[in-house]
Order: sequence, then C-alpha cells, then structure tokens
Amino acid sequence: MDVSVIILAAGQGKRMKSSLPKVLHPLCGRPMLFYTVETATELTGRKPIVVVGHGREQVMEAVGDRATFAVQAKPLGTGHAVLQARPQVPQGTQVVMVLYGDMPLLRRQTLARLLELHRRKTPPLTFLTVVSEDSMGFGRVVRDRDGRVLRLVEEAEATEEERAITELNAGVYCFDASWLWEHLPRLEPHPNGEYYLTDLVGMAVAEGHPPETVTTCEVEEVLGVNTRAHLAKAEAVMRRRINLRWMEAGVTMINPETVYVEAPVEIGRDTVIYPNTFLQGRTRIGEGCRIGPNTIIRDSEIGEGCVIEASVIENSRLEDHVHVGPFSHLRPGAHLAQGVHIGNFAEVKNSYLGPGTKMGHFSYLGDATVGAEVNIGAGTITCNFDGRSKHRTVIEDGAFIGSDTMLVAPVKVGKGAKTGAGSVVTRDIPPETLAYGVPARVRKTLDGQKERGVEK
Repeated sequence: MDVSVIILAAGQGKRMKSSLPKVLHPLCGRPMLFYTVETATELTGRKPIVVVGHGREQVMEAVGDRATFAVQAKPLGTGHAVLQARPQVPQGTQVVMVLYGDMPLLRRQTLARLLELHRRKTPPLTFLTVVSEDSMGFGRVVRDRDGRVLRLVEEAEATEEERAITELNAGVYCFDASWLWEHLPRLEPHPNGEYYLTDLVGMAVAEGHPPETVTTCEVEEVLGVNTRAHLAKAEAVMRRRINLRWMEAGVTMINPETVYVEAPVEIGRDTVIYPNTFLQGRTRIGEGCRIGPNTIIRDSEIGEGCVIEASVIENSRLEDHVHVGPFSHLRPGAHLAQGVHIGNFAEVKNSYLGPGTKMGHFSYLGDATVGAEVNIGAGTITCNFDGRSKHRTVIEDGAFIGSDTMLVAPVKVGKGAKTGAGSVVTRDIPPETLAYGVPARVRKTLDGQKERGVEK
C-alpha cells in the first residue's frame, strides 16, 4: 500500500511571539519541524509533503530537499491546507497520513501502529487519540454506547458535558486517499471561515463507516508546541530520550538530568560525561573519553581517549588522547594532534599543535603552526594581529618557548630552538639556538657557543 505523508506547517504561531516561524524554533539543536519530517521519511521511505504558509521562504530554505512543498496562501484551516497539498501527492497513493509540524515528539512506532490498523481495517479514516485529564486545547472524541466514534468536537464548540470527556483527538490521521479527495471539497466553513479536517469524521459516520482509532496514553508524545513554555516541555522530553539512547549505546552519564546533548551529536561507547556538560551541533566524540564537568563542546571532533574538563571547545578538532583544561578555550580552527596537553586558562584559535606538544597554562596561540613535542611556557602569547591583518607564527618541532614569551608575527622559531623567559621575539630564531631579551636576540647555539656575528 503506497503511503504519502502531509505535514501541516503553515501556521504563524502567534503565541510564540517571535519573528521566526514556529516550526523552525530549535529543539535540541534542530528546528522542531525536522523531527516530524525525519519520522515521516523513516516510516514511508519517501519525502513528505510540507504545507507552508507564514514565513514559507524561511521554512522551505531550512528544510531544503528533505521534503516537497505545497503553499497555503491564506490560513483557512486544516481541511483547506490538506487540499492544497493534493497536486503534490504522487499518483497511485492509497493512504494519506496527516501530521503536524509543531508536534515533534511523535514516535515512528506509534505512527506505524496507526498505519497498520488502517491497512487491516480499511476504514475511510483512522486517527490517533490520547487519554488525558488536561485537554491541551484538543477536540473531544464523542462515542456511542458501543464505543463507536460518532463525531469530533472542537474544544471551543464543545458543551460542558463534552468538555468532561478525557479522550482527545490528537489530530493525526490516516485517510483512504480516494475517499479523502472526494470528501475534502464537501467541507463547510465554520463561523471563523475555516475548514476543519475533523468534520470528515462526521461524514464517515453519516455514510455508515465509522472511523477506527489508535489510543496512546503517552500524553507527552502528542504535545503540540504553541508557546515558549510548550517548547521548554518538549525540549525536556527530547533531551531525556536522547540521553537514554546514548546510555543504552554504552555511554555513561553521571547525572543525566544535567547533561545536554543535541540531536546531531555522536558519542562513542565507554565515554563518561559529567554534570553540566553541553554537547552541541555536529559534534562527534570518540570512545573512552572523559568529558566535563562544566564543559561546552560545539561543532567539534573529539578523538578517542580524550579528557576535557571545565572548558569550551568550538569548531575544533582533537585527535586521540588529548587533554584540555580545566578552564581553557579552543576557538574555531584549533587542531590538536595526538597526545597534546592544554592546561588551565589557555586559549587556542586557528592553530595546529603537533603531537605531544604541551601548553601548560595562561597562554594564547592564535594563527600558529606548532610542531611536535614543543613546550609552550606559561604566559606565552602569539601577537598575531597588527591592527589591520592577521599573521602566522611557526614553531618547529622540539622548540622550547620560555614563560612570558611574546611572539610578534610573522615570525618563526626553528627546530629545537629556545626562548628565554620574558622574551619579545620579533625576528626568526634559527634552529638549535637560544634567544632572549627585549627584543630577543640569538645569544648562543645550544652547544654553548656564541652565535657568530650576533653578540658583541
């Protein structure tokens, strides 16, 4: 049976009080609409059709080729929105499923149950209900004494008796496609001028074909995000799901309630994550790492066996067995090779540090290329910006940079060279030499000889 999914995402979301279309508000690092699009794609194996309206250019740009699009130019209700998608539904579609872009917590398993019942019973429509004391603004499911569905009643139009009903319409439907396209044009507008999908239930009942239903007791699954408070509730649910998934995959979280892992993040097994850690964006963490506490890692690649304590890492790459922190900051473009050690209160930006290099504390490396087994003394600074342009510093393998050295770029420190404490390096230092002073001068080679022609 061929299934097409239509996702309704045309609403303005006035209660969000935002210039951003409601369905693009981020949820665990991704626009909330992405979750529904992804679930629909996994369920059917084909791209869903997203009905857009308010802010449609933004929505279409964000979703890109993950979906096809239909436009609802005027907000005339759910029935009208689905009708706008009809030209995009492929020929031969037998079942049309309707979802909402602001309902990101629906599980694929629940939708699969809905679809399976619809296929087995072949009614005109099958819909999802939820049992909840909190109506959440949903319509009520009215049944006869034998439990057959009679009609759906919108909350605003329900009587006091109907408002007491705790079985609610979640607004998720499977329709027989031919029946849907025949009956949608027959919908009558409500007093507000809108056409409601819910009225199709009454049509099916009147024709002697009552709908089938699947009921879920997981109220959080059908939470619709209409306010910032709803968004926060959805964020908490999604975060618990993400953390549980990683723990089941072999990741230890010392206190999961205080660990924030966004949806695109990947974590290797046997990694331990400590409290107050934020893993954001397209971050990948290898196996056997120790991350946190009090750490932020954003859009970065972390190798295996790394230790990161109380530090911030952005758009950076760490190879295996790197140690960072506490209280250090890796800014965009930092690349730390295997075995690098970055201590406390250190900052690296747009720089490469070779294998085994150590940068103990209170130092800044910006726009630098540092070789292997280099020692960066406390207080070292690369003076990379002259007020107009950035310049690079090169430190070759095995160099020793004394404490409080200032390297005024562009400058190069040769292989195995040393600088004395407090040096201000404004000229290149040859390999295997010692330089010190302000400005730094080469005083001798490291075999104890004075450098000819330099010292007088």
